[in-house]
Amino acid sequence: MTSCHVADDPIKKVAIFGGTHGNELTGVFLVKHWLENGTEIQRTGLEVKPFITNPRAVKKCTRYVDCDLNRVFDPENLGKKMSEDLPYEVRRAQEINHLFGPKDSEDSYDIIFDLHNTTSNMGCTLILEDSRNDFLIQMFHYIKMSLAPLPCYVYLTEHPSLKYATTRSIAKYAVGIEVGPQPQGVLRADILDQMRKMIKHALDFIHNFNEGKEFPPCAIEVYKIMEKVDYPRNKSGEIAAIIHPKLQMAWSENAVS
Repeated sequence: MTSCHVADDPIKKVAIFGGTHGNELTGVFLVKHWLENGTEIQRTGLEVKPFITNPRAVKKCTRYVDCDLNRVFDPENLGKKMSEDLPYEVRRAQEINHLFGPKDSEDSYDIIFDLHNTTSNMGCTLILEDSRNDFLIQMFHYIKMSLAPLPCYVYLTEHPSLKYATTRSIAKYAVGIEVGPQPQGVLRADILDQMRKMIKHALDFIHNFNEGKEFPPCAIEVYKIMEKVDYPRNKSGEIAAIIHPKLQMAWSENAVS
């Protein structure tokens, strides 16, 4: 995937979301830290706002309370009349859209970084939702080069039937950051350090961009989602098989190569 032209308008407003899933603790820890002392995420001329997106799920250390917050930022849910009868995450999505949006408007935040963990051994991963977004391709290339020799992968999720309405999709530029492996409800120091560096390099790129630095055309390798393959299930819908150990080992070796 290549990039040729980067947007001309400067970046002014950036948000860093942690706790979209309340049991993915690296983003929760970092955002709480930056809320107390945000010196390391500040850049001249840039407003950077750390934010806990799903505080009830964070308090319970669970993925969500009523429904997945990272799936409800679609026009239907954002447009529903506010009511206590709505699922908590739908109400929270509307609040977040009011604070950082409105979605698809000129007033929305320029960039939202949404911090996630995974139990999968996928290392440092940047999630891209639009293969035509030259600005983010340049940013991702900068982050990858800055992290080297630590691998950093790019995961492209623009398949029309498999894409979902993410929390970060409110922003003009949506950036997912996912680092693993890390068990749910657990903090690992090495995973935290890697995510912290990814944010640092991303903010450095934005600062350089705002200062007028020119970025030459670049190319990045991406992993593209093609389809979802479910586990075999029995008549009751329960999972009836597990991944074979040889396949599991082969996948793990490829994921960190």
